[in-house]
Amino acid sequence: MITPSYARTMAAYNAEMNRRIYAAAARLGDTARREQRGAFWGSIHATLNHLLWADETWMSRFADWPKPLALLRDSAALLDSFADMQRRRTDFDARILAWTESLTSESLAGDLVWFSQAAQREMRRPRALLVMHFFNHQTHHRGQAHAMLTAAGEQTGDTDLFLLV
Repeated sequence: MITPSYARTMAAYNAEMNRRIYAAAARLGDTARREQRGAFWGSIHATLNHLLWADETWMSRFADWPKPLALLRDSAALLDSFADMQRRRTDFDARILAWTESLTSESLAGDLVWFSQAAQREMRRPRALLVMHFFNHQTHHRGQAHAMLTAAGEQTGDTDLFLLV
């Protein structure tokens, strides 16, 4: 389904796009970042919080990293300080990149079993499918943040994968 090379490419893309999104969000200021803009999680700040929470949740499943303390319903309020969120995002992206370096075809094979807060039940799915979902979920919510940033007058530069990695 996917290869370790795919995961490394997507992790590099994720880190670069997060760098661009956070730089644009920092230029807005706190009030504008927290403004309700009609996205699923409401604001740029809340969307970026949820995305960090989700990445931490998936990595706790994939690599036994610590789970975030917040529940899904509270994920948009994971961190109050944008500076803290930006530092944590940068550090976490570096860890994700390092994790992808350790992936092999064998480590992507088989199923992953976990308890899903969203579904409220135990789930079992192919690990490779879930790693693909992990990167797709990042792109999905970053796209929402990008749209809100663009509407607020900020730019991130190119976003196309083939132009960035």
